[in-house]
Amino acid sequence: MHTNLSPHLHTDECNLLIKELSECLGNNRFRKFLLVCDDLEVKVEQCLKKEIIAKRKLHNELAAKQIKEKLEKLRKMKD
Repeated sequence: MHTNLSPHLHTDECNLLIKELSECLGNNRFRKFLLVCDDLEVKVEQCLKKEIIAKRKLHNELAAKQIKEKLEKLRKMKD
């Protein structure tokens, strides 16, 4: 199961892949069972994974910056 596939949450690259997958599955609802759209499914999953990794890295960097700032404040208070 995917995360929320709303367009405002994803990059243009992922939105394009999501749209292609939706069109592929929408043209014939049995394609899902015949594995016709599996290559697009894999590409969407890979794109979403790249986004998650990039967001995680950004959040980790921000958290590290906040921790450093707090430590600097504590050191200044101690001195």
